[in-house]
Amino acid sequence: MLPSHAAVVVAGGGAAGFMAAIAAAEAGVRDIVLLEATAEPLQKVLISGGGRCNVTHACWDPRALVGHYPRGGRALQGPFSRFASGDAVAWFQEHGLELVEEADGRLFPRSNRSESVAATLRRAALQAGVQLHTGASVQGVAVGGCGGFALQVRCSLSGEGGSRERRLMGADRLVLATGSHPSGRQLAAALGHGLVAPVPSLFTLALANDPLCALAGVVMESVELLLELPADPGSGAPERGVQRFRQRGAVLITHWGLSGPATLRLTAFAARALKAAGYRGELWIDWSDGQAQPQLEALFAEAKQEQAKRQLANWRPWPALSRRLWLALLQRHGVDPQQRWADLSKRHQQLLVTALRYTRVAVTGRGPFGEEFVTAGGIPLGEVNLATMASRVQPGLYLVGELLDVDGVTGGFNFQHCWSSGWLAGQDLGAG
Repeated sequence: MLPSHAAVVVAGGGAAGFMAAIAAAEAGVRDIVLLEATAEPLQKVLISGGGRCNVTHACWDPRALVGHYPRGGRALQGPFSRFASGDAVAWFQEHGLELVEEADGRLFPRSNRSESVAATLRRAALQAGVQLHTGASVQGVAVGGCGGFALQVRCSLSGEGGSRERRLMGADRLVLATGSHPSGRQLAAALGHGLVAPVPSLFTLALANDPLCALAGVVMESVELLLELPADPGSGAPERGVQRFRQRGAVLITHWGLSGPATLRLTAFAARALKAAGYRGELWIDWSDGQAQPQLEALFAEAKQEQAKRQLANWRPWPALSRRLWLALLQRHGVDPQQRWADLSKRHQQLLVTALRYTRVAVTGRGPFGEEFVTAGGIPLGEVNLATMASRVQPGLYLVGELLDVDGVTGGFNFQHCWSSGWLAGQDLGAG
């Protein structure tokens, strides 16, 4: 039964909401109610990382950690100085969950099951005395006449065919942890907050009708991507102002375009510029594993001498170069793959060296299926005291997690911001 009043109401049963509620309860706050609109809390935790949940990243220095957030950046250095990746690892360890670091720095539960993370959070909330109510969402909010908040809560009525009703509830203090759902932004706006318009972040790039798409499944581990977008797409003269975004890392070729860590990082940092450009631009791909032109020319010269009788199709300039990609580049530039290395002309060699360093493709949109996992935008950071996550606009209000104009790249960074902001809010609630 939903109570009529609580000392603290946390709206949103995701990673940040659970952490805020648990941290506040463990800091001594009693009478905390955690509201989750769905029947199952911690949905993103459960589905993230392919069901494994990448809890955080082994980036221990807050000064380095902030570099993984396209929105947030330096402003997060203070919060991360109080609760960063190492603190998150220790917190979960103290609550019975061991995290294991993988070679790329990502940290997962030892069980390799996201349910272990969700179970740890649910158990910690229960033991701390947090009252969890599922099927309950805050639909409206007003400031109470004597302080605090008057909430309109929509609740599911168990045993009544899924029917719902609205109830009034009072709260001395309110934590909004609603993620990217529009309801949280509407509630914050009702309490005087502004909004940085949300746009998708962390998505794949579509390359309509490009021959590369025939190579679906090819992965190259060390690729440099350079995305060029018009600075003012409405001017009709994009050459006057070009924005450039660059990333290096693994790239996966898909049936519709490019995915993989480097692509996702690129789209995260270019999220707003891509939106403004209608998700169209030019992408230059360097497949060369960071090798300069003289190095590539030396590899070709070596192959012509030592593999002279072998066909181009049967010998790649270096082993890590995908055979399918190599064959596609030969075809793309009119070079016969059955030709012997000894017969490769200077002109064709130069074409291939250039192609390995500067393959140009046209970006025609975002990848399909709405696979973006993060939203860029939210409550402006200037409206929040980042040491406590308390609103600078409305006393008694706290804002945490993805509701804020903060987003990170893949690798556990978005969850880390949830743990940090939730923990800081909980600590301040306990201190007050």
